[in-house]
Amino acid sequence: MYPTLFTFFDYPVPAYFTLLIIGFSAATFLGARVAKRGGHDPDTIIDLGLFSLIMGVLGARVLHVFADGFFMQYVYQCVDPTQVAWPMPEAECLAIEGWRWNAELNGCAPLERDCFAWAKFWQGGLAYYGGLIAASAFGIWFLKHDKYPVLKGVDIAGMGIPLGLFFGRMGCFLGGCCFGVVSDSPWALVFPPGSSASREQHEHGLLASVNMESLPVVPAQLFEAIGCLAIAAFTMLWLRPRKRFDGQLMLVFLVLYAFLRFGLEYVRADDRGDFGWFTTSQWISLVIVAFCAVAWPRLRAHAVSLMAAPAAAGPEAAPEAPTTDGHAPDTSEPSKPPAADA
Repeated sequence: MYPTLFTFFDYPVPAYFTLLIIGFSAATFLGARVAKRGGHDPDTIIDLGLFSLIMGVLGARVLHVFADGFFMQYVYQCVDPTQVAWPMPEAECLAIEGWRWNAELNGCAPLERDCFAWAKFWQGGLAYYGGLIAASAFGIWFLKHDKYPVLKGVDIAGMGIPLGLFFGRMGCFLGGCCFGVVSDSPWALVFPPGSSASREQHEHGLLASVNMESLPVVPAQLFEAIGCLAIAAFTMLWLRPRKRFDGQLMLVFLVLYAFLRFGLEYVRADDRGDFGWFTTSQWISLVIVAFCAVAWPRLRAHAVSLMAAPAAAGPEAAPEAPTTDGHAPDTSEPSKPPAADA
């Protein structure tokens, strides 16, 4: 755990947000290169990456506020701060200007009302799926507005998002959030006193004090980071040269990540919110798999119809027929295969 990478002019630079920016930058750089090699404007992808970062953070924050189990804390911060009890060590709470220790509720509370606490994402609290949904909806609109081939742009995102997620989950590990359940496995890790894992275990009676090292826990953040890196490598290096239709890379990423996330939710111990049998993220994972099951045959059929249309129009239209991967051949240099463009 290393929540602060370094101090810049007395301002602590958080590891999580630093790696989040690195992840978005890596995904955007990859997307711009793929777009350029495919004969498309890379500036569109760069613009999309910048705006998606903003929309992703907003969406992730909104889902956190409503679905991670802290909604009433934000409400109380606006209407009655005496009812607020954010979990953190007492010493850490007392070191924050404008906050006090609420001994009755065993948590930290602000001295004054703050009706905009829910919007202060830099204080922590982001839910990934909210960011994915918001950024995806905006991205589709942006690509249409910019007259960029939507499904090709979506496929670029299908390679870039898991790469960005790898860095994001490494940031989670350094920040100490998204930790796993108590475990005696050989790969279990211990987090330092005052960490999120220590606070959670103290609240459940597993530790006598939050100022103790946590019990060994499953490194869920590292498992997800490794899984996302594997998905990124699979979509970029193996699937992309073999894809059969535009949109396939994104669908494969969504399904693989949904299964990964659904399973990892069972070994996570941080507050995430739950509804009935499953957590919020597990329900969203199920919806994503169902969506992909419906979208896959539709996009495949769309690609087949594109290939069939020129043949039906006559031999003179045949050179314009898409190849089996959904791309049109390069008629200016018929002897050379076209560059793959995601």
